[in-house]
Amino acid sequence: MRRRLFRNLVSAAVTEPLAAESPESIGTELRGIIGRTLGRSVAIRQVDAGSCNGCELEIHALNSAYYDLERFGIRFVASPRHADLLLVTGPVTHNMREALVRTLAATPTPRWVVAAGDCAAGCGVFAGSYACAGAVSAVIPVDLVIRGCPPPPVELLRGLVALLGRPGERRSR
Repeated sequence: MRRRLFRNLVSAAVTEPLAAESPESIGTELRGIIGRTLGRSVAIRQVDAGSCNGCELEIHALNSAYYDLERFGIRFVASPRHADLLLVTGPVTHNMREALVRTLAATPTPRWVVAAGDCAAGCGVFAGSYACAGAVSAVIPVDLVIRGCPPPPVELLRGLVALLGRPGERRSR
């Protein structure tokens, strides 16, 4: 026991390396883009269309104290009627197809649709399953695809920067 304690005291801390681009810098850029584009915060409605919940874990990490999306002007809402952006994860199952179409219909226009994860982009490991209706783009129109299995929170932020920062897509409500 003493050897283990001594070894832990002498050895260096094991942590993740610092990312080349911090979430703070991406978030600050995102806050500026949101201010110029909308003039207010962005409301996101997340829809799980049949995933393994890996993408949801990464999306929930965005609300943690480390990323804290609220400070950048992004919030998650419970109703699609209050949303500006639909964030869809997972392949669309036959059971969720109608619910996804109705959620899109309930979201006010103008709106964005983001397919997050490899499964949402092309069914991923669920390709060819009898339960899958297909990728999100096969069911509803998609504005942006964020690849990854699951996509890390920083990639989700970069995707939002790419989507909201597109020139010529200024909108007001």
